Amino acid sequence: MPEHPLHRFFSSQRPRPTFEWERYQQRDVLIIDHPRCQAVFSRQGAQLLHFQPAGERPWLWCAEQWPQVGAIRGGVPVCWPWYGRHPSEDLWPAHGWARLLDWKLVDSREDEEGVSLKWRLDLCDWQVDLHARLGNRMELSLSTEHQDSEPCQLSHALLAYWRISDVSEIALSGLEDIEGYDRLSRQACREDGALKLKGGCQKVYPGTPRVQLQDPAWERELCIDTGDSDDTVVWHPGNRPLMGVSGRECQGFVCVEAASGSGEGLSLAPGQRAHLRLQAHRLS
Repeated sequence: MPEHPLHRFFSSQRPRPTFEWERYQQRDVLIIDHPRCQAVFSRQGAQLLHFQPAGERPWLWCAEQWPQVGAIRGGVPVCWPWYGRHPSEDLWPAHGWARLLDWKLVDSREDEEGVSLKWRLDLCDWQVDLHARLGNRMELSLSTEHQDSEPCQLSHALLAYWRISDVSEIALSGLEDIEGYDRLSRQACREDGALKLKGGCQKVYPGTPRVQLQDPAWERELCIDTGDSDDTVVWHPGNRPLMGVSGRECQGFVCVEAASGSGEGLSLAPGQRAHLRLQAHRLS
């Protein structure tokens, strides 16, 4: 498995400040170099593209080549204000506007344990905040405030691409005995034991707070906590080609996502907030 494509920012021996902006593949990226972790955010989408606690392998996968325009594949895209295809407008982009727009970094600070950041997107009658806390663990929380005078519908997701040794070697536990839904076969599903991916996968598990990602080849087990989201989604394209991504690259990730409102949508009253959270820490 090749090294993470964003390792280039951390290979120099020169001292680097904790927070530093760079230009890479026509995007503004924020390089974070802290004794506890290294990370990279894109201003476009407030997208965490790389996260690596000190002394460990990277936790997130990112495509080597990014499109000249459009969404970057990898890391943790913020899917907002809809997740998947728009329910009525076929020509609108999949997964909404948020991952295509530049966000404002309104706060960044560090302490002995790591770094904290706050990103904001103001769009029409919405205010969206993404809070990140990074150190020896990863914590992301998304908050949406609806400021219009009329109720509205919303769906959103934190769509994490987890970096792994090989998709055929990993297992996901914590999903057993949950009545899920297989979007590929369009029928209900239930796991008898740990989920192992054989080919493409797009399964939705309602109300699943914790998933253990077991990667024996890397001797690593991550606990992925999707908080109080409606659904935990597990996705991998299998042999289906992804634009701009090689088959070799596809073997190196699995998506475990926090999502809410992807069915009928969340109904927000004026002034109401919606929240989504994704956390991860290492078990072994």
